[in-house]
Amino acid sequence: MTRLIIFLAFAGSLLCQTKSSVEKAWGLAANGQREQAVSLLQKVIASNPNDADARLLLGSLFMDAGRGQEAIAQLTEAVKLRPRSAEAQNALGEAYNSAGEAKAAREPFEKAVAIKPDYGVAQMNLGEVLLNSGELAPASEHLNRAIKLLPRGDDSAYTRYLLAKLYTAQNDVPQAAETLQQAIAMRPEFPQAWSDLGEARKTLLDDNAALAAFTRAVELAPNDAVAQYRLGAEYLDMNKPRIAVEHLEIAYRLSPEDQSTLNALQSALRQDNRTSEADEIKQKLTELLLMKDKANQDALAAANLNNEGARLEHAGDLPDALKKYQAAVKLAPNNVPMRVNYAVALLRIGKWTDGLNELHAALLMDPSNAKIQEAMKEALAQAPANTIPDWGRR
Repeated sequence: MTRLIIFLAFAGSLLCQTKSSVEKAWGLAANGQREQAVSLLQKVIASNPNDADARLLLGSLFMDAGRGQEAIAQLTEAVKLRPRSAEAQNALGEAYNSAGEAKAAREPFEKAVAIKPDYGVAQMNLGEVLLNSGELAPASEHLNRAIKLLPRGDDSAYTRYLLAKLYTAQNDVPQAAETLQQAIAMRPEFPQAWSDLGEARKTLLDDNAALAAFTRAVELAPNDAVAQYRLGAEYLDMNKPRIAVEHLEIAYRLSPEDQSTLNALQSALRQDNRTSEADEIKQKLTELLLMKDKANQDALAAANLNNEGARLEHAGDLPDALKKYQAAVKLAPNNVPMRVNYAVALLRIGKWTDGLNELHAALLMDPSNAKIQEAMKEALAQAPANTIPDWGRR
């Protein structure tokens, strides 16, 4: 919600130059009438596809509503219309991030800070992407730059929260704790920062302060599985299994496949003399570990089949390569590169409809992949008209 409000303020500064209908949509959105604003903006874009302001505002509204791919589509077009707008580039990056496509988010964030180096929010966003990809040195550079640029408030607090994660990754726990305290001073109701501060204090052997931080995190976010687990685990370490069970059971309901939670819960139940319940949780933990082991084995087998398929294809044995690719996809249906290999092999052997459908499935999994987009474009151009699925005829 905060990001949308900021974006609406940015959009409002542009709309004095634009049509009254877009101004009206901005007013509707600012007043909470989002669906009416969306409907109006869609009409504006239908009549004028080159209206960048309408696309920026519509993309932001879609992002706020959790309609990630629609947001990306609108903001991609907006960036094409305004490639030198740091705000537009940043909005596109945030849309990718919201849709869980962090890799795709990096490029627009990089463009945003290149266009406007003093854009603190974009510096923060780029720092977060780099941090999550394990690139600590450049992440530190952008996060520290963001701290200097951002005014005290939620964004500044969040940047410090991210910087604390970086310090933790560098094993500088005292600095992480200090930075988290700065974040909380700016934003007292920041449950994730309280939870991480608890972890830092626990590492620093300050158990009383850790318990206080964990407790505050749960008070602020009772439906946060991590916060509940950490508080329960702390009580378990304090030999208070009964109260530990209360929090660990909540964590289990919120995240039933978390291995750490299951392990702590069965231990707490056993210490509280609830043996039969502990045995049930232990059985679930065993089943989970078996499932993970099978998933790992399937992934390894799929990789071997895919590699064998590539070897056969290179040797000119396309029919047998196709069988290997098909078997690989069956074992790892969410692996995009393997599905693309299978799709391309189908297309090469003349099975146009099946190949296009497999390529389409891969593109749905990775919508921002330029190589798959280009492969799809070429395949649709070459496929006989009667082999193109309905989705490709639109």
